[in-house]
Amino acid sequence: MGGMDVGGGIAGKLWNKFRSESVFVNYTPFFVCLAAGNLSADSFHHYISQHVHLLNAFAHAYELAEECADDDEDKKAIRNLRKYIQAKLKSHDSLVREWGFELPEERSLTNATVKYTDFLSATASGRIEGERVPGKLATPFEKTKVAAYTLGAIAPCMRLFAFINKEIQALLDPNDSTHIYKKWIDHYCSENFEAYAFRIEELLDTLSISLTGEELDVIEKLYHQSMRLEVDFFSSQPIIQEAVVPLSRTLDPAVGGELSIFCDFDLTCTAFDSSAILAEIAIITRPKADPDGSETQLARISSADLRSTWDALSAQYTEEFEQCVESITTTKTAGTFSYEGLCEALEQFAHFEKAANSRVVQSGVLKGLNQEDIKRAGQRLILQDGCKGFIQKIMKNENPTAAIHVLSYCWCGDLIRSALSSAGDVKALNVHSNELSCEDSTTTGEIIKKLESPMEKLQAFNNILNNRDKDGQHLTVYIGGSVGDLLCLLEADIGIVMGSSPTLRRLGEQFGISFVPLFSGLVAKQREVVEVGSSNWKRLSGTLYTVSSWDEIHAFILGSSS
Repeated sequence: MGGMDVGGGIAGKLWNKFRSESVFVNYTPFFVCLAAGNLSADSFHHYISQHVHLLNAFAHAYELAEECADDDEDKKAIRNLRKYIQAKLKSHDSLVREWGFELPEERSLTNATVKYTDFLSATASGRIEGERVPGKLATPFEKTKVAAYTLGAIAPCMRLFAFINKEIQALLDPNDSTHIYKKWIDHYCSENFEAYAFRIEELLDTLSISLTGEELDVIEKLYHQSMRLEVDFFSSQPIIQEAVVPLSRTLDPAVGGELSIFCDFDLTCTAFDSSAILAEIAIITRPKADPDGSETQLARISSADLRSTWDALSAQYTEEFEQCVESITTTKTAGTFSYEGLCEALEQFAHFEKAANSRVVQSGVLKGLNQEDIKRAGQRLILQDGCKGFIQKIMKNENPTAAIHVLSYCWCGDLIRSALSSAGDVKALNVHSNELSCEDSTTTGEIIKKLESPMEKLQAFNNILNNRDKDGQHLTVYIGGSVGDLLCLLEADIGIVMGSSPTLRRLGEQFGISFVPLFSGLVAKQREVVEVGSSNWKRLSGTLYTVSSWDEIHAFILGSSS
């Protein structure tokens, strides 16, 4: 998701902190269908009818905030913000017609709209959960504080709206006059609306200058709560047409619909490579001499020597990996997608990975690790933001149509299970990886090798699919970010590349693979739904989808995180 500079005050800091949650609005059926240009008129009319209630709530909140502001300039600034909303309400009917739509019938408020408007009203009235505000705002400071709280509750809505519509506008052809929502999108991408959003943030910064740390924490809480209410508001918009999101809801469990989710572990789930972590455990826990003065065979190798050995192995791995990539990418780039050419190239990686693992075993680096130390290290392993929450929802069976499998080159399945244990019952987690051989809870230094190459990963992937029920509707998603994931990414119905590995992209493009941002890919698929009549996810199409966060994956597959 693209960046947007909103200044260095509290408004900018809060937007930067919570901006990632914008994906849960972007990936709603409402916005995906709207971006595709085929959102039904009835759904848009429903949204417009609810949006009017929100505009009225904003106008009322500004009115109360103006009463609370102590400084005349601040009062004037808030009054101008209120006038903008009032003018918008007055011209609302003509704007809707200008956008090319009939005026919707008045509709009752939905639960999500009621929650949002009640939140704005309560905040502007000084009724803030967990915050002691006198029943009667006696002092100017108490009043100014409530004015700041109110702006903190309003600011994220306007910034979010400007941001998302710019994301959508970037996907549209400026010369395409057939997109029925283009005028509406352009309206919220206009300099006028951007300036309005910025004025709110600027005023929030001004009103917050004299607040204490605790009071700034209240603003942060209100800002985040407003973001969540905005997500709920758009998630609750009724869609009467077929939509490609959330993916899990496109499968019907009543007719055997099943979603199989596969993911890599290192640098997909984690922020660090697990091989370095296992080596660090070995170095740190290297046994000392026995109490009777004798030395074990392991103790004869000092921690310093072990670190030198590991550093040499790592340097050799990196050097040979780069040489392997160079030898492949110096050949002529394929004009079209070449699966056979890619498979031949990946054979080189298979030989390289297996030779590297053999060197690690021969070095004895992995000998003498205690299983409990490995499990403790796994529990402290840092996961990518959003990964735990996504896996947690799958493992808790909140969506009975989905199951998750981890396919990894990692040397130790126990490390993976421990790292993901906080997400739920590890028995429900399907881990397919190598294992460290153990005797009496201590590693022997040998690796029980199961997955060492892209081809072995693909074989494990296919074995899992072959064992599932043949009847019903099945979809597979593979999430990965390394060269070893390429074959599985292509074999899955939907291959999602996590992060921006330059090597994976370079190798993929060498053999004609296209990398498409997931959101723009979904908008294209949504157009297919109308034009073709269904969203057929084709395997081995040579197209992979890219994301920068697990929140995008969560929003695409499961919908809102709340």
